[in-house]
Amino acid sequence: MAFPRKRDGHGFLRGLPVNIEGSKASRPLTETDGSEDSVLLVSLDTGQESVGAAELLEELEILLGTLGKTTVRKMIQYRDREDPATFIGKGKAIELREIARETGAHLVVIDASLTPVQAKNLSEKSGCIVWDRPRVIMEVFRKRARSSEAKLQVELALCRYEIPHLKGLGMQMSRAGAGIATRGPGETEFERHRRKLERRIRNIEKKLGAIRARRENQRKRRSRSGLPLYSLVGYTNSGKSTLFRALCGDPLVCSRDQLFTTLDTTVRAFRLPNFGPALITDTVGFIRNLPPDLIAAFRATLEEIREADVLIWVVDATKIEDETILVSVERTLQDLGVWEMPRIIALNKTDLVGREAVEHFIRRYGHKGERVIPICALTQNGLPELTKEMERVVTEGKLSRL
Repeated sequence: MAFPRKRDGHGFLRGLPVNIEGSKASRPLTETDGSEDSVLLVSLDTGQESVGAAELLEELEILLGTLGKTTVRKMIQYRDREDPATFIGKGKAIELREIARETGAHLVVIDASLTPVQAKNLSEKSGCIVWDRPRVIMEVFRKRARSSEAKLQVELALCRYEIPHLKGLGMQMSRAGAGIATRGPGETEFERHRRKLERRIRNIEKKLGAIRARRENQRKRRSRSGLPLYSLVGYTNSGKSTLFRALCGDPLVCSRDQLFTTLDTTVRAFRLPNFGPALITDTVGFIRNLPPDLIAAFRATLEEIREADVLIWVVDATKIEDETILVSVERTLQDLGVWEMPRIIALNKTDLVGREAVEHFIRRYGHKGERVIPICALTQNGLPELTKEMERVVTEGKLSRL
């Protein structure tokens, strides 16, 4: 999907259109009424990315919606390269202030990873709070966290993220009477806050260490059981949790599309029809440009994947045209050191696409030596074929522990 290359009054390219009726037809295509949760969403297109800015903005808008934020205008700035001081350029950064005033936006979100300097300068020139893509993803993780471990992991990632960005908070802290962007009391406040974060990081790491020790004992007990272990992996919202419930015999419900509904690794026993008992894990979903701080914080959880005998890579059939989604999963699995493990691709949500698209994907990945099973986890279509393939991997002696 390409953005219409029409510039608004501030020189930004317009974003995705929305349906506007009656007297509102003269308003900017992506503008709505502002509020405390109103967001300006900005992307930079240098022409070097493998995926279009429109697709990335759409994904980021969904993430913001998860946080209760409303995108009042989406903008793309075309430049040969990012500006080291403000990311989008000084002039456009200043123009954001006027756009924020017009739309009532209080938050500017940049669809990229900003340096502390860029975040600080952009906040000062726009007069708004500034988040980048990593911050949005971490905030979504924070909202989704349920277990004490997940909450600690997200807090650890946010603390690590915040330390280098402290000086970028100059505007907000100066409003509170501690202007860290200036000399004097602000510097004292900056150091005090930094030390507080460092103490919190050490405390969290200690607590997570104890949790990981308990998990290691659980791994040893599972290993002694001799049961084959399957691990569900894939991009967020691909349907891993629905497949997990289907295989475990839990009731299935049709829910709204939501990102990162699972942050904890859950292990359950289930039964393969012609083989017998086995174990399966549901893991946190992947996403493009996953923040390094989050990867580091959740590494112990993600490393549960390494204990599996077989990976079941759940692919959303409605997104198979987006090569970057598939590549991002491949790279994450490679980074975790599990790419060479036996795996099965469960092509999910095939009820929402045509037969030709499914067959093309099967041929494409079949030529790479992948085992692809088309399924619909919600209706359980294709599950007998999937479990048969899971059994085949076991019976052919491809599991090291059997």
